[in-house]
Amino acid sequence: MRLQPARPLSLLRRFYSSEISRGNPLRVAIVGSGPAGFYSAQYLIKNLHDAQVDMFEKYPVPFGLVRFGVAPDHPEVKNVIHSFTTTAKLENFRFLGGVCVGTTITVPELLARYHAVILAYGAGKDKFLGIPGESGANVMSAREIVGWYNGLPEDAALNPDLSSPTAVIIGQGNVAVDVARILLTPPDLLAKTDITQHALAALRKSRIRNVYLVGRRGPAQVAFTVREFRELTKLTNVNTVFSHSDLDTIRTGLGNFPRHRKRLMELALSSGERPIKADSKNCHLKFMLSPRKIVKADGVIHAVNFTVNRMEDPLDPHSAVIPTDDILTVKCGLVLRSIGYEAEPVDKSLPFDKSKHLIPNDQGRVESPAKGLYCSGWIKRGPVGVILTTMNDAYETVDSLLDDLKAGLINVEERKPSREAVVEFLRSRQCDPVTFPEWEAIDAEEMKRGEAVGKPREKLVDVRDMISVAKKVDLDLAHEEAL
Repeated sequence: MRLQPARPLSLLRRFYSSEISRGNPLRVAIVGSGPAGFYSAQYLIKNLHDAQVDMFEKYPVPFGLVRFGVAPDHPEVKNVIHSFTTTAKLENFRFLGGVCVGTTITVPELLARYHAVILAYGAGKDKFLGIPGESGANVMSAREIVGWYNGLPEDAALNPDLSSPTAVIIGQGNVAVDVARILLTPPDLLAKTDITQHALAALRKSRIRNVYLVGRRGPAQVAFTVREFRELTKLTNVNTVFSHSDLDTIRTGLGNFPRHRKRLMELALSSGERPIKADSKNCHLKFMLSPRKIVKADGVIHAVNFTVNRMEDPLDPHSAVIPTDDILTVKCGLVLRSIGYEAEPVDKSLPFDKSKHLIPNDQGRVESPAKGLYCSGWIKRGPVGVILTTMNDAYETVDSLLDDLKAGLINVEERKPSREAVVEFLRSRQCDPVTFPEWEAIDAEEMKRGEAVGKPREKLVDVRDMISVAKKVDLDLAHEEAL
């Protein structure tokens, strides 16, 4: 789907404010508190000042991938949180954390309580390689590793074994480069970030000195960006290692690449031509390889077998990948797959395209008999793009919603239960939602704990601990008293 250019905000405000007249404010529920959710809320409120927005998040803490997905050594990317916080403090916005949409409250139940619902909960399921040896210890996804070092509650106990000198990452996107960089960065540098304490302790003991970033296509087709790769090449203790033949391929095509691809290839060439430092760690970039088997003995990883590929035209981004009969083996003790994510329907009532792993939609309008249902972000278009992509995508969805409102397709005169009634309903389901001021109590506690160890924050990684701080109650003691 091609996104249309966003209309100027000032024009939209005049357009919608002057042509929509109603007695009741538009009430909108947003499912998910990551960038897709917050950009949708910001754009909606900017264009419809009296809209009431409730944001539902399954964790007690907001910001989604900004908190759990951005690398700890990229604090500047997290600055968008300041803008999101400004939105969250508006009187017509509410954050309701710790609410699992689909179980605690269903999408039909939301639609009964709001004029419109925007689904913006992302894509959190891993894709699998489908090869022998993929299950078991020390074979995991890059997403899980990211969650482990960023404090995602379900990944806090991941405990990867970092005792082998070699790790293999299958995939060559930005997430793969992020993970390689974290595995190779000196722990003393990471100690100044908000990386979780359990991950930092494990990385201090890590024996990994070689990380292989493996792709099925050639160097001209890599998916990572200049920015991510540059961060990797800046590590003074790390060699970026290319084969001579791959460097020759890059040199051959350098004059024919588009500008953005040429910059990346120039960086790859300059980093690959540096003299190898014998006492440094290494990031090996390997191309034209498809994984065929993870070799194990007694449950312990020993190597990965790869099929060697060829391409009819190594410089053509659309050239077919052709497997050969040749096999390459890379010895290793840790295997991480970084081949993408998939979305899932959060509620059984939702339409869902199982082949594309998306909610079928037209410019954010969910293709459903239910009126007032929209989607934004990865659940709408797939797990691709950067934060700016997500922002424009959210604008498109909200534009569709506002157009429908203007056309009378959303009946804002229909009376809905009060905002207080929504919270009471959640409490009747044994869910006392975490508010934004209560999140700020968690935020203050994390910064306090971080200050004690010389970090910007020390994230809480247990949901019960988050709720205890938010609600100022000892949940274990409260449970004992209840018994």
